[in-house]
Amino acid sequence: QVQLVESGGGLVQAGGSLRLSCAASGRTFSTNAMGWFRQAPGKERDFVAAIGWSGASTIYTKSVVGRFTISRDNAKNTVYLQMNNLKPEDTAVYYCALTNQYQLPRQSAYDYNYWGQGTQVTVSS
Repeated sequence: QVQLVESGGGLVQAGGSLRLSCAASGRTFSTNAMGWFRQAPGKERDFVAAIGWSGASTIYTKSVVGRFTISRDNAKNTVYLQMNNLKPEDTAVYYCALTNQYQLPRQSAYDYNYWGQGTQVTVSS
């Protein structure tokens, strides 16, 4: 059974940085793509970034390009989201997700089979 546990969220001022981590258990981690999504109050869950099984392929939503970086360490079964120059509109609960079907990064939440419990990121102005 796969479990995903996020950490690293918190309260930060605009312009600050946070690094989210997602530790995975289960045998499918190193061979499949992973993603980060976020959900603000009253809004749908949105795609943020995704990474392929080897870490060589990444995709981002337009609003975070140049500010966020997704990476993974397969030896540690962990995926990261480095968030720099944070803005108040980045405030949301951030979820990591794992697909057991795809090796390359995917943007649709429907392509992911496992989800973490989420970690809150709050950016004050």
